[in-house]
Amino acid sequence: MDRLDNTIRPYAWGSPTALPDLLGVAPTGEPQAEMWMGAHPGAPSRTPRGTLVEVIEAAPERELGPRTVEKFGPRLPFLLKILAAGAPLSLQVHPDLAQAREGYADEERRGVPLDAPHRNYKDANHKPELICALTEFDGLCGFRAPAAAADLLAALDVDSLAPYVDLLRARPEEAALREVLTAILTADPDEMAHTVTAAAAACDRLGGDQAPYAAIAHHYPGDPGVLAAMLLNHVRLQPGEALFLGAGIPHAYLSGLGVEIMANSDNVLRCGLTPKHVDVPELLRVVRFEPGDPGVLRPEAAPDGEEVYATPIDEFRLSRHVLPEGAAPHDLTLPTPQILLCTAGTVHAGDHTLTPGDSVFVPAYEKAQVTGPGTLFRATVVV
Repeated sequence: MDRLDNTIRPYAWGSPTALPDLLGVAPTGEPQAEMWMGAHPGAPSRTPRGTLVEVIEAAPERELGPRTVEKFGPRLPFLLKILAAGAPLSLQVHPDLAQAREGYADEERRGVPLDAPHRNYKDANHKPELICALTEFDGLCGFRAPAAAADLLAALDVDSLAPYVDLLRARPEEAALREVLTAILTADPDEMAHTVTAAAAACDRLGGDQAPYAAIAHHYPGDPGVLAAMLLNHVRLQPGEALFLGAGIPHAYLSGLGVEIMANSDNVLRCGLTPKHVDVPELLRVVRFEPGDPGVLRPEAAPDGEEVYATPIDEFRLSRHVLPEGAAPHDLTLPTPQILLCTAGTVHAGDHTLTPGDSVFVPAYEKAQVTGPGTLFRATVVV
């Protein structure tokens, strides 16, 4: 197995302290948003044998295993991250596989440059993802019931919100959510900024359930995404709890430290809380206007002590091992590629000693024995 040397992405929304605290290093004073572990071409992990992209390209079946190559092609189909949100990320959705293929092909036909700011589809893949909290973690996930959203908006007592409240109470659920989100995103920008400012002031005054939206508005004053966020479920994960975010589910991470895993794609359609391009027609084509519970996941215990975060897709499988001190070595050998990430304590993986933030890549069929005491996240695929 290979120890990974990983890139930390300094996105503006990143926390300046959360990742350094986990890694036991001094903060730089700059935001540190994401540590990437995998073979994403934008920032592949480095190994003693070269980048993980180079290692896999040199011998795909040896590194990934024949079943993984047969199912996903000669590439690692997932990207593992540690995500440290110090400010809200953009409100966004991801396409399903058919939508991604169609959208990518269409933009290729029209000659839209891959780096164009208005480009929606960077590749032809979908991007389901899972976030598992390492600290208390706040986010938004999926639509709340329209009646509950109407109550939340009505409590602000802002006259310009009354038409949205009426729509949410009068129309069938999916139609109500579609019409209100469309109205928010297509309203006159100056009028919307005034409404958002008034709504934010009311959220700040009321506190309670409204407090998260006041905090969002502090980071994105006047942004219509503040009102769009109020249509969504606010979720506070405790350490060890997770959210699965499938295609078409609007979501945003607000604050906290977590382990994130996703299919290896860059396809994002934004709804707000960002200065970046918002393609409203394409967004409305992709969003699933289905209210419901956000579905907080807790790990399911397997007989060997593995705790699995069950999801309905095959590009990734995330699990956790809490390894006690003095226990016999635990065998994690699989016929699929793995990334092992330590998040607490000290874990011995083969010849490697891992402390929080350290990770290794384990090729398919490579012997992988681990001991603690520590907590280890394991990322692999389903074949």
